[in-house]
Amino acid sequence: MKTINPVTGEVIKEYAEMSFEEVSGIIYRANIAQKQWSERSFINRSANLNKVAELLKDRKEELGKLMSTEMGKPFAQSVGEIEKCAWVCEYYAENAEEFLANNEVKTEASKSYVTFNPLGTVLSIMPWNFPFWQLFRFAAPALMAGNAVILSHSENVTGCALEMEKLMHSSGISKDLFRTILVSSENMKPIIQHDGIAAVTLTGST
Repeated sequence: MKTINPVTGEVIKEYAEMSFEEVSGIIYRANIAQKQWSERSFINRSANLNKVAELLKDRKEELGKLMSTEMGKPFAQSVGEIEKCAWVCEYYAENAEEFLANNEVKTEASKSYVTFNPLGTVLSIMPWNFPFWQLFRFAAPALMAGNAVILSHSENVTGCALEMEKLMHSSGISKDLFRTILVSSENMKPIIQHDGIAAVTLTGST
């Protein structure tokens, strides 16, 4: 797997693809971490998401430069994308508890309500064009809802994907709760079908 500068055609970096066995181990550990994370309060989870937002703001120029180098977006737009990701983390950190509160409904029973529970470990397959935003618009609400996230990003923004993993871990989020996997698209089918994956979110063409 390799990332290539779209402007110069230069290879930025090459990466070794993970084996199915490696990814299976990541999924197994993510499920353990997810159960622990789901037991934490919304206030506790929001502290981590707000820390992620803070880190994004602090590193927006550095991350914007990486994004522009890997996928060719003008630097100002890349920085703007990072700022938008910080905003979405803050938004769900502040509002998730209200959004996911039990919703009482009138029935013949003494009490009826709709409740919202975590799904488990969610696999996200993301495209190159908005490398940070496409992930964060999903990951911020998913994490606040008590899920684990495994990211499989487009090959040419692998550096961005690995930096997102570092950001999450630097915020205090468990190293097993959010992981980036390096797997080519042709080898994704058995991972999608893995028993440890509760749901898949995909942005892209079919």
